[in-house]
Amino acid sequence: MSDPLSKAATAAEIARAVASGAVTATAVVEAALKRIEAAEPTVNAFTDIVAGRATKRAAGVDAGKVKGPLAGVPFAVKNLFDIEGLPTRAGSKINIDGPKAARDGALVRKLEDAGAILVGGLNMGEYAYDFTGENAHYGPSRNPHDPTRMTGGSSGGSGAAVAAGEVPIALGSDTNGSIRVPSSLCGLFGLKPTYGRLSRAGSFPFVDAFDHLGPLARSAEDLALSFDAMQGWDPEDPACTDRDIEPTLPTLHDGIDGLRIAIVGDYFAKGGEPECFEAVATVAKALGATRTIVLPNAAAARSAAYVITAMEGGQLHLPRLKTRPQDFDPDTRERLMAGNLLPGSWYVKAQRFRRQYRAEVLKLFDEVDIVLAPATPCSAPRLGQVMMTIGGVELPVRANLGLFTQPISFIGLPVVAVPTRKAGAMPIGVQVIARPFNEAAALRVAAFLEKQGVCVSTPA
Repeated sequence: MSDPLSKAATAAEIARAVASGAVTATAVVEAALKRIEAAEPTVNAFTDIVAGRATKRAAGVDAGKVKGPLAGVPFAVKNLFDIEGLPTRAGSKINIDGPKAARDGALVRKLEDAGAILVGGLNMGEYAYDFTGENAHYGPSRNPHDPTRMTGGSSGGSGAAVAAGEVPIALGSDTNGSIRVPSSLCGLFGLKPTYGRLSRAGSFPFVDAFDHLGPLARSAEDLALSFDAMQGWDPEDPACTDRDIEPTLPTLHDGIDGLRIAIVGDYFAKGGEPECFEAVATVAKALGATRTIVLPNAAAARSAAYVITAMEGGQLHLPRLKTRPQDFDPDTRERLMAGNLLPGSWYVKAQRFRRQYRAEVLKLFDEVDIVLAPATPCSAPRLGQVMMTIGGVELPVRANLGLFTQPISFIGLPVVAVPTRKAGAMPIGVQVIARPFNEAAALRVAAFLEKQGVCVSTPA
């Protein structure tokens, strides 16, 4: 077990130590705040720190006023989550002039109901329209494994904070890959739940059709702990599914017996650097997976996801584009403006295709329980890098780090990103994909891989 005051401690280890009386929540929070202070000049993960609130909360835990499976565990959230008393930045300059949040977002409240302690808000790509983790207003979040490289985005601060050991758990959002991409580039476990599984109430939206919220952590157990705490129907999110809570912790260490696991080929077996396919092969070998399947029309799914993203995002931000165009990151502004120029018929066709694609993909899960795919086409590019060469083709970095994640979130499937890393190389992740509402199976696979030493996350 790691020292519960160290950056290597997982949320589960901290919670057990606090519950046993081996350490106080106050000491845990103080240690986290000191790590944040020391790391931030390099990492730039945080935009807001709520030290007073966290210290007060920790005192309540120590006094026995707050209990739960995460009691005493520090966490932080992407700054598109509402934090009471703060403007919800969503990575923008414009939003800080808006009203302060009257209360915390739904998932923040659920984690704190489980005893966790919020320590701050995290840097992100402006309005979540980003795969790099770079922000024109607040500077880039930097990869703790190599500060000259990207964290991935748009949940870049979430990836940086956990990878640096500032906090053991962070919340992010994933529209087209924004939990899975930072998890891959920062060497973390990340969970994008089934669409509608966790409430999005009290978070700044991007694309209603695709927006998911979920955790990033350094262990599969921490993902399961936080996911279980955040489950439950919320009438304040119209997309939230009225479904019974299905705890994943009880089956987390059941192993992989009985799970039918396959590798996704075709689209997912090309268009990346060798390292991403080696990562999938390593994971597949550890799982004994030899079967290859094809997700039909994955390339078309990615194109349709682009259309829906551009048009919904563009419409959402049209009032701000009209009144404060100069206050956007120019790259974000151009993409949002372009979305407003697309013909409405494209959106209709993309949504029709989405229904067809979902039905075709779900048929595959009659034959398999888990499918494996690369999480990113490469490991972390360098900060400021605009173009990259992937499979011999030069492509823009910002638009293409999510080329393997977009066809999956397009139809809301649950995914656990698991980390791999070769000696002397940067981390790179693999997607463990399951049928809707079967997060438990994907987490079982992640826990098995972690136990086997194939997928291990250590703080930089």
